[in-house]
Amino acid sequence: MPDTAHAAPAGTRRSWPPGRSRGPRLGGDRLLAAVAAAFAAAQLVLVRPGMGLGWDETVYVSQVSSHAPAAFFSAPRSRGVPLLVAPVASWSSSTPLLRVYLALLSGLALYLALRVWRRMFPARVLALAGALFATLWVTLFYGPQAMPNYWVAVGALVCAGCFLRARADRADRAGLWGLAAGAALMAWMRPMDAVWVVLPLLPLALRGRHWRPLAALSAGLAAGAAEWVIEAYAAYGGLVRRLSDGSAIQGGLGWYFAVDDQLRSLGGRTLCRPCTGAMPHPVVTAWWFVLPLLALLGLALAHRARPATPALVAVGCAATAAFPYLFLIGYAAPRFLLPAYALLAIPAADALVRLLTVRGRVRRPVVAALVALGLAGHLAVQFAVLAHTVQRTTADRRGWDRTAAALHRLGVRQPCLLTGQNAIPIAFYAGCASAATGGPNANTTRAAVERAARRMPVAVLTTADGRPPAYARGWPSRRVGPLRLYVAPAAGAGTTAARTLPVTSAGLLPGAPAPAA
Repeated sequence: MPDTAHAAPAGTRRSWPPGRSRGPRLGGDRLLAAVAAAFAAAQLVLVRPGMGLGWDETVYVSQVSSHAPAAFFSAPRSRGVPLLVAPVASWSSSTPLLRVYLALLSGLALYLALRVWRRMFPARVLALAGALFATLWVTLFYGPQAMPNYWVAVGALVCAGCFLRARADRADRAGLWGLAAGAALMAWMRPMDAVWVVLPLLPLALRGRHWRPLAALSAGLAAGAAEWVIEAYAAYGGLVRRLSDGSAIQGGLGWYFAVDDQLRSLGGRTLCRPCTGAMPHPVVTAWWFVLPLLALLGLALAHRARPATPALVAVGCAATAAFPYLFLIGYAAPRFLLPAYALLAIPAADALVRLLTVRGRVRRPVVAALVALGLAGHLAVQFAVLAHTVQRTTADRRGWDRTAAALHRLGVRQPCLLTGQNAIPIAFYAGCASAATGGPNANTTRAAVERAARRMPVAVLTTADGRPPAYARGWPSRRVGPLRLYVAPAAGAGTTAARTLPVTSAGLLPGAPAPAA
């Protein structure tokens, strides 16, 4: 197939890497900015700022918020998201304000990440890549949320693109700084994800003896992961212990075939654990197969037209980013693969642009009609799944808010403590501390909870037909929706402030055993 998509003017020679004279053009930047602005606006319209905070979000936001005590911070988590939301959450408890801030910030981040690739692909390819990624329901859903995966995806785009720039042009200082920043952002959000994303870059740097890009990449990873490593020794019993605990919380890392789990999650299941039930309709999952096929087609077409290093790097980093979530953990969440989707979108968009510009009076209109029909169907499916997911999620979080209001009516107000079913998110909504005596979020003991009940309002949450712990069986109870609330007798005045409950950065309560070294 002749390369007409990105053809150079007659009499000129096209080469990689392009010279500095082919830097970003104003028109191309405007096109990328329009895609990013549309992405931010779509989040505010389709996801809506009023959607309450989710379970993981309450953990992250509580670390910097004055609304409630910090929730237990389990071993796999990193402090990137709390720092990301701190400019708003540290002084305001408004969820809509936080959503607007994150939506605008995610749009700006997408623009900057796409702009990094301007020396390697035309603006129309990058704009289409941004649109493909930004219109996935999972991207729109998590863009305005206080979660790390979208930001790992942005960091992956920046890191891979800047690596290619720095590798091609030793004088490109901006590429080196961008490479370090992208690696740091990923490690800041999810250190292990960052390692998987950059794996293909390491042999490229070593093989070509590109020591400066390798140093920038290493420095970025070290800077981003430094806090996580230091905290491992300060609060989790050491780095090996933290890695081991993180693996255990995720069900133990090993060989799993989680491809079918990921497919089940595409119907709008934000967490598929255990991942049972029927597969979504093939129409809903079709894009999941088409995207990597288009990326491979883009790689093949690029190889015929010019050196395919940019497309190869994008596909390679996407493959390693997806590998642990497809084959090493036994459950799924659609957000886990956001970095892979972002990277695959670039060669996939390149393939579509080449198909749309194919020569031939007959073939070109037919291809254009097929591509337009496919994209229209894709958008319809994505927005339908998004609407369903937002509606269900909003209803669930309103249920938590109603439970918190019921607890307030029963006298459970700050300073207070909740334990049991869904205690972490409901405690945040109620402004209480949360505690668990078992499971992955264990941060206290039964004796510590009993002592707390003698000096402050404490409530145990169970399912409607569940049994409370022995110490709470004589407490008054009330059913609220799917939960039953067991409330300890009201504490007297002069209680200890709830803000003093956490005594370590991991969120341990008084009387809880510290992690063993």
